[in-house]
Amino acid sequence: MSTSIQDLLNSKKALWTGYVLSTLPVLLLILSGVMKLAKPAPVLEGFAHLGLPEHLALGIGLLELACTLLYIIPRTAILGAILLTGYLGGAIVSTLRVGDAYIATVILGVMLWAGLYLREPRLRALIPLRS
Repeated sequence: MSTSIQDLLNSKKALWTGYVLSTLPVLLLILSGVMKLAKPAPVLEGFAHLGLPEHLALGIGLLELACTLLYIIPRTAILGAILLTGYLGGAIVSTLRVGDAYIATVILGVMLWAGLYLREPRLRALIPLRS
């Protein structure tokens, strides 16, 4: 008996793996967004280090939380992933500009998409893996 890639992707294990892969980035993004709204000293120091004005923290935090909320809601998860990809791309450019490491942000984006791919059949239909 042969098991195809599609059979594996449609299994409960794949679904739960998708939820687990999605949870860590979601928690990190929510924490990051809330911290931007609260504006503690380390966040303001980070903004100064990146050359960003402090008054942008509120808007960036709200944007981050809104995109993450769209990602969490099953009906809008794909749109949320697309918007978070743009958001994370901006974060990568900001860190590259000042010479900081960006690999964690790339990994966060990969985890977002991998988790969504495993838990969202519409995305798998759009981008099928073939054996």
